[in-house]
Order: sequence, then C-alpha cells, then structure tokens
Amino acid sequence: MKQTFMIVALCVGADMAQAHPGHLAEAAGHGHWLGAAAIGAAIAIGLWAGLREKAKARAAEAEQDEELQEAEAQ
Repeated sequence: MKQTFMIVALCVGADMAQAHPGHLAEAAGHGHWLGAAAIGAAIAIGLWAGLREKAKARAAEAEQDEELQEAEAQ
C-alpha cells in the first residue's frame, strides 16, 4: 500500500520545470560566465592534448620512415 501511494504521489507531483524571465537576465550577468569559461578551458585543454598526441604520433612515424630508408640504403 505504501508503494502504491508513493508511486501515485510522485507521478502526480511530477511536472515540467518552468524558467522565469528573471533567469534570462541572470544568465546575461556574471552568474554563468565562470561556468562558460570552465567549459571553454576544458575544450581548449582537450583539443591541445589531442593535437599534441597527433604530433607525437607523426614524429614517431617520421622517425620510423627514416630508419626504414636508412636500412634500405644499406
């Protein structure tokens, strides 16, 4: 009986979140800029790390190609 009451209460109480116009003004202020800056920094760090790994892979590949060319020349 308790479970049925809890399920009905939760289903009846569920509703969509409603944003009020005041929240839009807050978003234009300083409240969300720190979060946006953190997300931007995370994206930049991710891109930097990915490009760095690609550069390392290219350097290793170039080194292997040089070693193969030297071995073929001998």
